[in-house]
Amino acid sequence: MLWGALIIALLMLSTLWLGVVAGRLYERNSSEKTIARLSEFVTRSRADIEKFTSDVAALENYMAGKDKLMLTISHIRNNYVDHIALDTIYEKAIPALLSELDPHSEYIPAKLFDRVNENLEGEFDGIGIVFNAMTDTITVLSVIPQGPSDKAGVRAGDRILRIDNRNVAGQGIAQDFLMRLMRGKRGTHVKLSIARTGHDREVDIDVTRAPIELHSIETAFILDKKAGIGYVRLSQFARTTHSELVEALAKLSSQGMRSLILDLRGNSGGFLDQAIRLANEFLGENQLIVYTEDRSGKQLKQYSNGKGSATQLPLVILVDETSASSSEILAGAIQDNDRGLIIGRRTFGKGLVQSQIPFDDGSAIRLTVARYYTPTGRSIQKPYTSGDEMSYHLDIINRYNHHELFSADSIHFDDSMKFTTPKGRTVYGGGGIMPDIFIPLDTLGQSKYYKEVWNGNTLYRYTMEFADRHREAMDQIESLEQLDSLLATENLVEEFVQYAERHGIKRDAEGLATSRHIIEAQIRAYIGRNALDDESGFYYNILPIDNALQRAVTELKKEK
Repeated sequence: MLWGALIIALLMLSTLWLGVVAGRLYERNSSEKTIARLSEFVTRSRADIEKFTSDVAALENYMAGKDKLMLTISHIRNNYVDHIALDTIYEKAIPALLSELDPHSEYIPAKLFDRVNENLEGEFDGIGIVFNAMTDTITVLSVIPQGPSDKAGVRAGDRILRIDNRNVAGQGIAQDFLMRLMRGKRGTHVKLSIARTGHDREVDIDVTRAPIELHSIETAFILDKKAGIGYVRLSQFARTTHSELVEALAKLSSQGMRSLILDLRGNSGGFLDQAIRLANEFLGENQLIVYTEDRSGKQLKQYSNGKGSATQLPLVILVDETSASSSEILAGAIQDNDRGLIIGRRTFGKGLVQSQIPFDDGSAIRLTVARYYTPTGRSIQKPYTSGDEMSYHLDIINRYNHHELFSADSIHFDDSMKFTTPKGRTVYGGGGIMPDIFIPLDTLGQSKYYKEVWNGNTLYRYTMEFADRHREAMDQIESLEQLDSLLATENLVEEFVQYAERHGIKRDAEGLATSRHIIEAQIRAYIGRNALDDESGFYYNILPIDNALQRAVTELKKEK
């Protein structure tokens, strides 16, 4: 009986002791959490107080007339020996001020605002032709169906000699300036004086300018029908990009697409929201796409909803050193979520977010307000020195000189920038998206003969001459199969060599043997660009010499 009482007493004492210990541990843990929260609060408060104090001091200086910038402007306005329009000074001072911040904060003058933004807005006023002036004459490559030029009677293959009686043929006028001559406000007229194959006299055509839709998808077609590999070439991230991609995916799926190559090479970016919406088409539910962080540390995270139209579609993305901004967001989201392969070369490295702030006179500034990060937490913004924009943009040339474009071994990443994807792949931050499979810049096959016919524009001139001779047949082509049938009837390389000889370039058997595959592919590609309304004729025929595109096809077939 006594032993039983003792045991019960000991149990009670043990329970009480454990309760006290547990209470103290809980109290200690709670205290630590409270102290941590207080410490974080104090740190944030201190930062907020310092910012507030700084802002108040700046405001006091401004109100008291002690702000040096405002004082300088005031003295110029009131005391400068000559009267001067301050707007003129502002136009020079604002760009200089912004240039000291980072390479992407910039000033957009009112006269350039519409032109700078029109490519991203998806529409401009013009005449509706695709042209090239590589031969020093404006050659109409294609006419937008039902567009102003189509309705007025302009045809593919036409040469534009004069615009509103201004001679533009053989004048060495920059293509950008020629474009401005043909664009203008909707409803206005422009007279085109045209030379047309098979017609002895010039043809004058009056075109009424109208709204022209801009497309961010250059082409979308089935690259390999047997394997069901679709190809989409995306040139920019404009307001219509997401809707264009959804439409393209639906079209390709109906044609038997079972995997996709999304080509972002040369795509310098655009709207951030479009990159997010595109990533959402490929990712599963609740996967992080990207997040931004401002100077106060506030983060904004974007997640996928799993309702995309291509969440299970095998995917390869092609990138190169000119793929930037939104292209890098999309590539980073796909890579960091182990959703697809990235093939090509290290991207540009732009990870700064700009906000566009308009002014009453029609001008605006684009101010960097945050940095964006990929799902694993890596910043892809390459290093820069404030105020040294020249070195920043010469980085591509430095990569070339350091052989980075030719060998992955020439690329060195800091170990502190190493990150790991959910499936254990190593990825790096601090300067662009490094692809999963590196494809060097290809210089093989570039003989002296090839360089002569290419640099002298002889190859391109031949393709235009071929298109002129076969214009009637070219105008009937509606598919890649029909294009193949036309080209199969010609010995293109031999015919080209004879054409080059007539234009002063001697036949070079050794050089031709070295470069034949390049010459043939480019001839077919440029003729193809002349035959079809989109770029499918070009990219379909350039495949044999496009190593990155070939590797993408190989990887998708391997996956199957």
